[in-house]
Amino acid sequence: MKLSACTVVVLYLLFLLLTSCEADDRIVPGKPLNPGDVIVSDAGVFALGFFSPSNSTPTKLYLGIWYNGIPDRTVVWVANREIPVHSSRDSSSSGPTLAVTNTSNLVLFDADGRVAWTTTTSSGTANSTAVLLNNGNLVLRSPNVAMLWQSFDHPTDTHLPEMKLRINYGVRPGDRLVSWRSPSDPAPGSFSYGGDPDTFLQTFVWNGSRPLWRSGVWTGYRVYTEYVANISAIIYISVVDIDDNAYVAFSLSNGASLTRYVVSHAGKMMLQSWNDASRRWDVLGVMPRTDCNSYGHCGPFGYCDNVGGEVRTCKCLQGFEPTNDEEWRHGRFSQGCRRKEALRCGVDGDGFLALPGMKAPDRFLLVDNKSFDECAAECHRNCSCVAYAYANLSSSYQKKKNLTSRPVGDPTRCLVYMEELIDTEKIGAAAAASETLYLRLTRLPTEYAMRGIFSVKSDVYSFGVLILEIVSGVKISSTDHIMGFENLLDYAWNLWNEEKTKDLIDPSIVDSCVTDEALLCIHLGLSCVQGDPNVRPLMSSVVFILENGSTTLPVPDKPIHCTYKINEIEQITGDILSSKNSVTLSVVEGR
Repeated sequence: MKLSACTVVVLYLLFLLLTSCEADDRIVPGKPLNPGDVIVSDAGVFALGFFSPSNSTPTKLYLGIWYNGIPDRTVVWVANREIPVHSSRDSSSSGPTLAVTNTSNLVLFDADGRVAWTTTTSSGTANSTAVLLNNGNLVLRSPNVAMLWQSFDHPTDTHLPEMKLRINYGVRPGDRLVSWRSPSDPAPGSFSYGGDPDTFLQTFVWNGSRPLWRSGVWTGYRVYTEYVANISAIIYISVVDIDDNAYVAFSLSNGASLTRYVVSHAGKMMLQSWNDASRRWDVLGVMPRTDCNSYGHCGPFGYCDNVGGEVRTCKCLQGFEPTNDEEWRHGRFSQGCRRKEALRCGVDGDGFLALPGMKAPDRFLLVDNKSFDECAAECHRNCSCVAYAYANLSSSYQKKKNLTSRPVGDPTRCLVYMEELIDTEKIGAAAAASETLYLRLTRLPTEYAMRGIFSVKSDVYSFGVLILEIVSGVKISSTDHIMGFENLLDYAWNLWNEEKTKDLIDPSIVDSCVTDEALLCIHLGLSCVQGDPNVRPLMSSVVFILENGSTTLPVPDKPIHCTYKINEIEQITGDILSSKNSVTLSVVEGR
C-alpha cells in the first residue's frame, strides 16, 4: 500500500513531536540547551533552564532548577551562582549554552564560548545524557545508565526530599547549604547549614564561622517521624551512618505538598511547604525560632527553657545563679551564670545532678568505647569535668527500628565536658534529641540530694530497699509475708536463688504490671543491697537502667543484714517516696 506525500509528512511531523516529548526531561549530545529553552521532569514537578533573578539585570543569566508550575519562580539549585553568563547582544552569536560534551561532562559556555561552569567526571564515555528527575535531581548518566554526576551532591541553599546531605566524616568534608547573597543575587551569602566540622553528631546554622543555631547531639541511629498538621503529612527525617558514609535525609508521606528546607538570605533555616489555596510558601518551622534558641544566648551554664511555658526564657542550671543580676533582669543573658558554691572535688565532696529532658551542650569531648559506668567514671575521676551525657546508640537504633541503617563500629556515645556549658536547652523528654545531662555540683544539704544529687561514693543501698519494697508490697520493717525470714532482703534473696523471683511480686500489681519490668526492678534492687559496697552499681547506672529498660546485669551477691534502725529505714524511704522527682537518692549511708 502506497502512502500519499501528505500522509508521509504528517507521520514525520508526528515522529518529531513524539521524539521531542520523550526528550523534554533531558539533554543529549548535539542538542544543547539555550536561553529560552526549558527541560521539565517527567511528572512536571521541576524545570531546568536559564533564568534572571527578580530585580536584577535582565541580561545576567544563571542556570538553575526551579519548581515548575509555581507562579513565583522558586529556584532550588544554581549551577553558576558565582559566575553569571550574559545573553548575547550580537545577533550573530547564539548566547550561552549548556551542552553534554563527548567527554561525558555537562558544560555551560558563555556567549563567547568560554567555560563558565562544568561538571568533573572521569568517565570519558561518549553519548552520556543529562536527565532532570522528578525529585529535582539533575543526573548525568552514561549509556549503560550508570550515574556519573548529580546535582544533589552539590547543593546550593535548598535541601529537597530524598537528597542526602552528607555530614563530615573523618577526612571527608560534608555538604553545606549556603544562602543566596540577596533575593536578587544567588551568589553565596553569609549564612550556611551543615554538619559539625569536628564530629558528625550535630548540625549548625552559621553566619560565616560564627554559629547561630545548633541541633541537639545525635542520640542514635534512627528515623524520626513527625506529623505536620499544616500539610496533613508525615515528615520522615533519617540520620544514617553506613560504611563511613554519614548523611541526613528526609522524605514525605504520599500526597504531601511540595516541601523543602532552605537557608534564607536573612540567616534562618526554614521548613517551607507550598500552599495551593493561598498560592504562597507557608513556613512550618524556623531555626532558630526565638532569641532564646539562638546559639549561646543564655550564656555559660544558662539554658533556654522550652517547656516552662509559652514564653521561652533563659534560666540558670541548678546550683548556679546569674553572673550579673542587673543584666539578667533586663533580658541580657550573655554573661551567663556562675556557681553558687565552688567545687571541692574530694571524697564525697561533689555530686552529680541528673537533669532529664535536656539538649546536651556544645563543646564536648567524645570518648569512645565506654559503657555507662565507664563514662560516668571518666567524669567522676577528673576534677575538671563539669558534666557528662551518655547514649547507647545501638539501643536507640533498636528502639527506633530504623531498618535503613545499622550501628557501625562503636555503638556508644560518651560526652564529657571540661569547660563552660554552652548552648543548653530544656526540651522535654519527648523530643528526639532529649537526654539526661549529669551536672557536677558541690554536695548540698539533704533536701537538695533528694532531688537527684549523688556522688561516686553515694550509697544506693536505701534505694535498693525502696525498689524491693515497692515491687513486693512489703515494708522492710514488716515480718509478715516473708515466710519466717529475718527480713525482706533475706526473703528476696532466697527467692532469687531458688529461681522463684516472680513470687516476690505483689499480687495486687501482678495483673497491671509488665512482669519483665518487675523482675528487672528486683534484680536491680538486689544489686543495690549487695554486701560489698564496691560492687554496687553507681546511682547514675541505676538511673540509666530505669530510663532505658532492660540491660545485662551481673548476678548480685548476697545482701548484708540491714544495719539501719527500722525507723531510720522508714524515714529514708518515706522521704524518697515524697520527692517529686522520678529518680532520687538518700545520702544516708548504711553498711
